[in-house]
Formats: sequence, structure tokens, C-alpha cells
Amino acid sequence: MAGRALPLLSSPGSPLRSTPLLTLFSQCSRLRSHPTGSLASLPILLSSPRHVRRLATAAEPSVVVADDDRYGGKQVIRLTPQLYDYILSNVREPPILRDLREETAAMRGSQMQVSPDQAQLLAMLVQILGAQRCIEVGIYTGYSSLAVALVLPDTGRLVACERDARCLEIAKKYYERSGVAHKVDIKHGLAVDTLRSLIKLGESCSFDFAFVDAEKRMYSEYFELLLKLVRVGGVIVIDNVLWHGKVADSLVNDPKTISIRNFNKKLLEDKRVSTSMVAIGDGMTICWKKAEF
Repeated sequence: MAGRALPLLSSPGSPLRSTPLLTLFSQCSRLRSHPTGSLASLPILLSSPRHVRRLATAAEPSVVVADDDRYGGKQVIRLTPQLYDYILSNVREPPILRDLREETAAMRGSQMQVSPDQAQLLAMLVQILGAQRCIEVGIYTGYSSLAVALVLPDTGRLVACERDARCLEIAKKYYERSGVAHKVDIKHGLAVDTLRSLIKLGESCSFDFAFVDAEKRMYSEYFELLLKLVRVGGVIVIDNVLWHGKVADSLVNDPKTISIRNFNKKLLEDKRVSTSMVAIGDGMTICWKKAEF
């Protein structure tokens, strides 16, 4: 069913308004930019999946309510363009990260870059852990890895895995500009090979934090290797677990969607970790390693 159009608005005062970064987890159509730079209107579907009721008006943020009455009719906020712009205006984004984000925004495939609110959460998790040793699987142009490196102590180490040499050159440039290059151990090649090598070199259970944002069909293998490398009490964060909302749509069954769906189910049942799936960016699952296995 066609939806009623709600115009996208952005706050003139937002420091992040130059790059549209909205990701909504629904069956809304993909956002597109006009040649002038203004965004097209966002259709809000008035029809609902069987398991969710949507309440929305053009004048107020919409919410979702689970059909299952055992959840007590709890209304959960659903991001609107105005609300997400407000969230971005409350991100403490260092100028060096802003510069990298804006350079990446002009590149093909720029949607692969994590959003500023995601990067801020990753950096905070590293700080909460008091992490010294981190791994990132798939750094793209380095936005999230730079956010992590900036908060690592001077003696910290970040193993940054990336197979795209062009992206690595951009990342290296910003590591140097920000003065964190000495903390970053760049591994150019397949991440699986790097992780296996670290294990063979005796680095199991020596890392505090890992972030995965790479080939989706490899998530299970990445996760098993990282479980060996991350210490008990350490954290593994997996990106794109909501996969543009496709994981919740039973009509979508392409290989990547099926893979992520199966991986999410596996994590839910994995007793080695405690997990929390967070609706930020394209969805992230935060895993805390409970015990050695």
C-alpha cells in the first residue's frame, strides 16, 4: 500500500546536516537526495506487519507497539528525520572525524561508513572497558577505527583489518593527521587470515574489544575467531544486524539476509555471551564474553 508522504526536515543548526545519515528500520523506501541537495520525502507506511502496530501522524513522532499484550502496550519511539537530526546534533564529533566523514561521503559506497552516533557508542564502550587492545574487522576508510584509536591510551593497540588498499590509504592519512598512527596496526588482506594468524602467534584471550563490519556471510566465522581472541569480560560488537530491516521481512530471502538472520538466531542461543541488540545505525549487537569455553 502506498504511504502518506512526510517531508524530511533538517535543523539548520546541526553540524552534521551536510551528510544525510538516516537509517530507519521499517519497510519505508530508501532515502534519495535531490540534485539540489535537499532530501526527497519519506513515505511512512500506514499498513503494518502482522506483529507490529504503527501509530503515526504528520505532526508528531511515530511509535511502534508490540501486538503481544504481555509487553503491556509499551510505546517505543521510532526515528523520524527530525528526531534523528536532533540525535546527530548531540554527538560530540571531533573535527578530524568530521573531516574524514565528509571526505568519505563523496565516495562511492559511502553508506558503508558507520554513523557518528554509532562511532560515539563504540568509543564509549572502549572507554568503559578501559580497553588497551582492540580489533576491528573491516575498517573501510577508518571512521570507526579512528574514533576508537582516539580514546585508546597512548600505549594502546588497535589491529585494523581491511582488504581494500584504496580505503586503507585514506584511513592511514587520518591516523597520521590525528596523531594515532602509532596505536594502529594495519593488516591489509583477508580478515580471517589475520585473525587466524593472531591466534597462532599466541594472542588468544588478549584483546579487550572487537568490532565487526565486514562481509556479512562471514559473520559466524569472524565471531568464532574473535571469541578466541577476546578475553573473558571483553566485548564484541557486530554491525548491520538489522540489515536495512530485511531480517524482519519474511519475503526477503537473499543470501546475505538469510545469513544475517541465521547469525542473529545463533547469537541469541549462544550461552558463551550476553547480548544486546541495539537499534542504532543499521543495528548493532553488543556481546559480552561471559566465560572461557
